[in-house]
Amino acid sequence: MKAAKDKGISECVFCARAGSGDVVIENDLACVIEDRYPVTEGHCLVIPRRHFDDYFDITGEERDAVHELLLSMKKLLSDRDPSITGFNVGVNSGRSAGQSIFHVHIHLIPRRDHDMENPKGGVRGVIPGKMKY
Repeated sequence: MKAAKDKGISECVFCARAGSGDVVIENDLACVIEDRYPVTEGHCLVIPRRHFDDYFDITGEERDAVHELLLSMKKLLSDRDPSITGFNVGVNSGRSAGQSIFHVHIHLIPRRDHDMENPKGGVRGVIPGKMKY
């Protein structure tokens, strides 16, 4: 991992942000930016540098690079904010799954005790009424 710096990427909204100085941390194949519409404080996105739509088209090398940044960012956020007690990690793959920007990105969402009444079910909440079981 290395400190964030401009890579000159500027094709889509995420590519433009990756090249604009918004990068928090990065490696050769991916970078992390803060989410512009955060679900919780610290919500960020891990984005492969290669522009492609579908998470399932990620290469093994890209997957490892993304995972490295997820772990690094989790540590950075946890060290910075001791109120964080958990994380949601999520990918929207395809329009019907809620993907609205078609450059693969992985959400890292810090969670805190009592940030919602009953978090049981976690990511199952993407379908209203299916979260609680």
